[in-house]
Amino acid sequence: MATRSTIGIKNIDGSITNIYCHWDGYPEHNGTILNEFYKDNDKIKSLMALGDLSSLAAEVGEQHPFDRDYDKPELDLYDNWCMAYGRDRGEKDVGAKTHANIEQWIGFREGSWCEYAYLWDGQSWLVHSIGNNTKDEYGSFIFDFVDKKVVDNAVN
Repeated sequence: MATRSTIGIKNIDGSITNIYCHWDGYPEHNGTILNEFYKDNDKIKSLMALGDLSSLAAEVGEQHPFDRDYDKPELDLYDNWCMAYGRDRGEKDVGAKTHANIEQWIGFREGSWCEYAYLWDGQSWLVHSIGNNTKDEYGSFIFDFVDKKVVDNAVN
């Protein structure tokens, strides 16, 4: 079963540009990949430019077959590339979306069964458990640093 997530970047005006990711959205997988391989703003923008993903990987990669043909050997290189619905399967209307603020972004993604929201704040990756939707005393959603969440999940 899929663990869906959304990956977003906070823009200068406070809006959130974001994409959907279908597989392995839990912090130990997607959170770790984002934390280890997506620390450069240009690479993160390239990730957003892919639009919605089937799966996140260490490299944005290039267009490649969406479905494996097990009768023909394929390059292992694909295993390290993101799998994008638009680029790799030719789907339409799967580009990144921009919401005015975090609340609108989380509200929109709740309807897509996303369990985790990852946010690049310009310096660090943060994560929010959407099903929890815990807010602070000011009414803002609570995000943790991804590396802290991975450790907390390993301990608990």
